Amino acid sequence: MKNIAILGSTGSIGTSTLDICQRYPERYRVVSLAAGTNVQLTFQQCVQFRPTVVSIANEYLADTLSEMLKNEAIHGIEVVYGTAGTVRVATLPEVDFVVSAIVGVAGLEATYAAVNAGKTIGLANKEAMVAAGELITTAAKKNNVALLPIDSEHNAIHQCMRGGTAAEVKQIWLTASGGPFRNTPLADFESITPAQALKHPTWVMGQRITIDSATMLNKGLEIIEACRLFDLPPEKVRVTVHPQSTIHSLVEYVDGSILAQLSVTDMRLPILYAMAYPERVPSDLTFDLSMLSHLDFQQPDFERFPCLRLSYEAAKAGPAHCIALNAADEIAVAAFLKGDLPFLGIPRTIERVLELTPLANPGSIAEVLAADAAARATATTVAAELLVSH
Repeated sequence: MKNIAILGSTGSIGTSTLDICQRYPERYRVVSLAAGTNVQLTFQQCVQFRPTVVSIANEYLADTLSEMLKNEAIHGIEVVYGTAGTVRVATLPEVDFVVSAIVGVAGLEATYAAVNAGKTIGLANKEAMVAAGELITTAAKKNNVALLPIDSEHNAIHQCMRGGTAAEVKQIWLTASGGPFRNTPLADFESITPAQALKHPTWVMGQRITIDSATMLNKGLEIIEACRLFDLPPEKVRVTVHPQSTIHSLVEYVDGSILAQLSVTDMRLPILYAMAYPERVPSDLTFDLSMLSHLDFQQPDFERFPCLRLSYEAAKAGPAHCIALNAADEIAVAAFLKGDLPFLGIPRTIERVLELTPLANPGSIAEVLAADAAARATATTVAAELLVSH
């Protein structure tokens, strides 16, 4: 029996993880949950799974949740809130496995605290690895903690890497669907609307990650995460556009062998893989090979998707630029979704912020968060200037 903590319990990864816990009650027990602002869903999760501790965004929501639990005569659940609450959820002594699925840098402190507390981590938060990957991987080695990727691409790489040693890896290939604008004429990019960008051809995801897929910045963050997780330089992390999204990623070995991982496009499979590792647990998540009519692969177009080029540049420049890349994107995407920035304003904002970012290597989580805040402030100014000039 593994005791599970879920950071981001009301999001898509969180609810999929709870579905697995429900399907395998003899293997997994939910001990603690950290949610955002969805108090109603958090309450329902408390009723169903009876965690020891639950954290929510702020004090007002914590009081509301406590009152809801009291009215249902549910006792024995400690309700906490904010960053400190999320850290408590992640570091409870009885927790064995932490699913890190809070979007953005909001879950960074709790993930880092969990690593230092010796917990095995299921990583679904790529921003934590982008912003503080070197700190997290160093702490993981020091505490002998496994970082098990839940992102479908990195999970696929992890599986394929079991076929050889790290020294035998020539390069890895991250597959990308190409998003909704893979074949859109470049001339039309200036007029792309949020509604168009939110229509992903393969996955149903949150708003920011869907926009990031449309710009391919999401794949850029995955490049940086892969460098950190698998200890590879950026030039050994390649991207191939694979519209079918059937092959989740590939590892090429020095002898010419290429191992690929195929499965259904259901996030429960990589979650289950990470939670069960090093075992494999029987599931009903089967893939019908007869559905494979053809597989397409093509080179990504850096002119069409400048965010991909900017991500490689940030990966080579170092930690401060990786932090700035993620922070600037978050600000730019929010402005785009509000109608305050055109679609191409996203890469323009990121590029300008990277130009203004000095080389640095933050040595603590506090320094990472300070660099993140500074990059956000710069991005807000840059986005406002671009809006005026547009």
